[in-house]
Amino acid sequence: MNIKRAKEEIKNTIEAYLLKDRYGAYEIPAIRQRPVVLMGPPGIGKTQIMEQISQECRIGLVAYTITHHTRQSAIGLPFIQDRIYNSRRCSVTEYTMSEIVASIYDKIAETGLKEGILFIDEINCVSETLAPTMLQFLQCKTFGNHSIPQGWIIVAAGNPPEYNKSVREFDVVTLDRIKMIPVEADYGIWKEYAQKVNIHPAITAYLDVKQQNFCRIETTVDGKQFATPRGWEDLSRLLEVYEKLSKTVDRDVIGQYIQYPAIAKDFANYLELYCKYRQDYQVDEILAGKVREGIYQKLERAPFDERLSVMSLIVAGLNGGFRQLFRKEARLERLEKLFKNMKDKAAEYECAQDNLAGLAAGMRAERKYKLEAGLLGRQEDHLYQDVTEILERTLQQVKAEHRRTQEEVWEKVTEVFEAENQVYEAMFDQMGQELEHAFDFIEAAFGDSQEMVVFVTGLNSGFYSLRFLQEYDCDRYYQYNKRLLFDDQEKEILGKI
Repeated sequence: MNIKRAKEEIKNTIEAYLLKDRYGAYEIPAIRQRPVVLMGPPGIGKTQIMEQISQECRIGLVAYTITHHTRQSAIGLPFIQDRIYNSRRCSVTEYTMSEIVASIYDKIAETGLKEGILFIDEINCVSETLAPTMLQFLQCKTFGNHSIPQGWIIVAAGNPPEYNKSVREFDVVTLDRIKMIPVEADYGIWKEYAQKVNIHPAITAYLDVKQQNFCRIETTVDGKQFATPRGWEDLSRLLEVYEKLSKTVDRDVIGQYIQYPAIAKDFANYLELYCKYRQDYQVDEILAGKVREGIYQKLERAPFDERLSVMSLIVAGLNGGFRQLFRKEARLERLEKLFKNMKDKAAEYECAQDNLAGLAAGMRAERKYKLEAGLLGRQEDHLYQDVTEILERTLQQVKAEHRRTQEEVWEKVTEVFEAENQVYEAMFDQMGQELEHAFDFIEAAFGDSQEMVVFVTGLNSGFYSLRFLQEYDCDRYYQYNKRLLFDDQEKEILGKI
């Protein structure tokens, strides 16, 4: 099962486990809510999807890597308690609450989220003294004498034995009480994710051709060598920042993330060429409709892998603009909703400025709560900050211009919204022109060729490009998209490479 399908299955499981009957009880009682165990190679996103799931389901998340814990921190410390048994006072051993269980109650108190996920990573790599505790945890949903609160679902993750010598196998009794989900690396699924989170285009262009290097873990005479999806994503973030700092990413730096020397060397060579092509062809100028003299002749003599890199650069350039347009649209939609709410509540405020100030304060408070509850992803957090900044700037303008009445304040709000909308419309038109210029260039350079197949396939696989093409009527895109059999031809082209 790929990680996308696993994520869907976990969300379905959460929905089923948290469904209540008309009496307020869970349809599936806690005793029948099997813990979900994800089992797969390291670095493929098992831990990462848990944050996404908690944000999308709007429930709490408490996460632990169990190998960092001792038996005492997991089950609590012993203490002596006096009890009366058969009219006799006896001293008995009890245990304080587990740190892990206590952290769930802390999360509930901090966020008000009474339902959530307890995520335990590296579940099958515990020490010998902690192993019985983990088996009890999976079988009985308890740590020591303390149960996991109702409404909190157990999800765990681990690596198969071939990836970790410390792995302990589960017995049949345990396996018969869990919901096991085997997960495998899948480049096609990862690429969908890569488009959304802006993985560096050099990495996706490289992996399009060298998919066998996407997730590769081997044991050799020199030790373990590996390249994982997590390594590629972390390397992507470093590449992005190094480019802003005008620093060079060489083979040694790549090897710190892609710990498979042959792959690190191969990608370092590719990255050097990719950067050279970006400098030589100046994609920004191509998208602006300005093609330097000699570019067509240079491409005509270029090998196919160079042409493929140029197509990747053009798609990446377009996707950067499409992504910014998407963010602008989301900002505009949020402002429209907020301003409508402001107008609806106008009668509740004696001072119209207070109404606007309340919107800004509400956005700040909502962001603060979601951040503390772990319900806010990076992109949504940027949206909150952008919208709050616009609201606060508008409020300052209203005060500076001494607008006090509802009509005066609303006039300013309308003015601000129209200005934001005009910027969006201008960006939309600009991206349409850039797309048309890209088609002009590729037609002039290659005509109806393999390169056009690669270009349109790149548009088809992009989250933001597809969103744009749903709104923008591009005749040539539909013309080429209809005529070419993209999937079959792309596989054939990449096979030749």
